Amino acid sequence: MFPKDLISGFFLLSELFIGLMGNLLLFILYMYTFLIQPHQKKPIDMIFTHLMLVNVLSIMFKLIPDVMRSFAVRLLFHDVACKAVLYAYSVTRGLSLCTILLLSVFQATTVSSNHSKWAWLKSKLESCIFPLLLVIWIINTFLYLPMVENVKGKINFTVVGSKSSQIYCRSNQVRHHTTMSLVTALIIRDILFVFLMMWSSLYMVSLLFRHNRRTRHVHSFSVSLHASSEKRATHSILLLVGFFVFFYCSNTFVTFYSLHRPKSSPVLDLISGVLSSGYPTVCPYVLLNNRKLISKFISSFSDFKCAFCARGCHG
Repeated sequence: MFPKDLISGFFLLSELFIGLMGNLLLFILYMYTFLIQPHQKKPIDMIFTHLMLVNVLSIMFKLIPDVMRSFAVRLLFHDVACKAVLYAYSVTRGLSLCTILLLSVFQATTVSSNHSKWAWLKSKLESCIFPLLLVIWIINTFLYLPMVENVKGKINFTVVGSKSSQIYCRSNQVRHHTTMSLVTALIIRDILFVFLMMWSSLYMVSLLFRHNRRTRHVHSFSVSLHASSEKRATHSILLLVGFFVFFYCSNTFVTFYSLHRPKSSPVLDLISGVLSSGYPTVCPYVLLNNRKLISKFISSFSDFKCAFCARGCHG
């Protein structure tokens, strides 16, 4: 094992730990709110909970094989295991894209005026969150099935011929397979969804700017408090969309550059792995930057502690 492999292994391991810790913490806190204090939940919390779950799955299916490779853990991934790991990661990546789009569109309609042309979406979108999440699971589950045929297990660490290597697995270059049309469709979908994210983000920015101009001289405490709450939530979602676009575009560029190189580069593989799991790692800490969210969870745990102590005293 080379020193550079150890360095990359510890770096990926730290990213794995940081990402899982943040996403699992938020997932548990959101589930606690749903199950113990349902009166405090908001419709958007369901999207956040789903996003945390998708992030956990994406980190596990991407970083765990990368860490195993860096530390030279020679667990053989045969065809079935390779197909399962790469298929699961592809599905979670698609779910992440769809969830961020849904999140940005939901918040854009939430902060829009009741007199705007999108006002009719407000009441309908809240009731459609769960069905929409179910639909994107079904679509992404079946969408990536044809790509499974393009994956084969590796019996060693050598990449033979014109192959694009994965951890313990290899996949033939797309242009030699019938999956080219599917990949083209996925690229078009990704570009369209990223464009819609950016459009909804710009729409929210324009709404916030106009709202600040209108409410500059408003001194009502209740109005300013509600506006401040929505503003913080909108800022968090704008940061999430911004980070997603950055990591997605960077990873896409590095991936295409690597595919057109005559030889594989371990450095580029490491950069691609870090970028592909960068967003799910950063995502929970962007949300934790929302002070209201933290205070709500602290108060929830305080209530839970008081209830537990009271039950113990009566016992």
